[in-house]
Amino acid sequence: MSNYDKVLVPTDGSEGAEVAVDHAREIAEKFDAEIHVIYVVDVRASTAGEIWQNMIGEFHKIGEKATSEIAETLTEQGLNTVTEVTEGIPHVEIRDYTNQEDIDLVVMGTHGRTGLDRVLVGSTAEKVVRTSEAPVLTVGRSE
Repeated sequence: MSNYDKVLVPTDGSEGAEVAVDHAREIAEKFDAEIHVIYVVDVRASTAGEIWQNMIGEFHKIGEKATSEIAETLTEQGLNTVTEVTEGIPHVEIRDYTNQEDIDLVVMGTHGRTGLDRVLVGSTAEKVVRTSEAPVLTVGRSE
C-alpha cells in the first residue's frame, strides 16, 4: 500500500466537497498526512470591467471562508492543514497544485455546484481523474 504524506481536497463549498473532506480526514489520520485544501475561482466566464473584478473579489471571499472552515475543523481534530485560494480553470489549477506540492492523493467530490456548466464542459472531477499524475479518489454525495 502507498504512503500518503500529503492529501489534497479541492472544495467549492458544496455538500459533495464536505463528503470528500470526511474521507480525506480518515485517510490523513491513518497515514499521519497533511491535508491541503484548495478552492479555485473559475475564470472561464470572465469579462473585462469593474463588475467582473468585484465578482472575482467575492469569489475569493467565498473560497477563503470555505477553505478556512475546513482547515479549522481538521486542525481541531489534530491534523496539519494548508489552504490555497487561486484563480484559473479548476481542473488545471488542481492538477498544477498537485504537481507543485508533491501531493500523494487527491480526494474530491463528484457532485459540486457546477450545474449546467457540468453538462456543457464536463465535470471537474472527471477532468482531474484524467489528467492527474497522483491517484484520485472520487466520492459521491451518498458515500
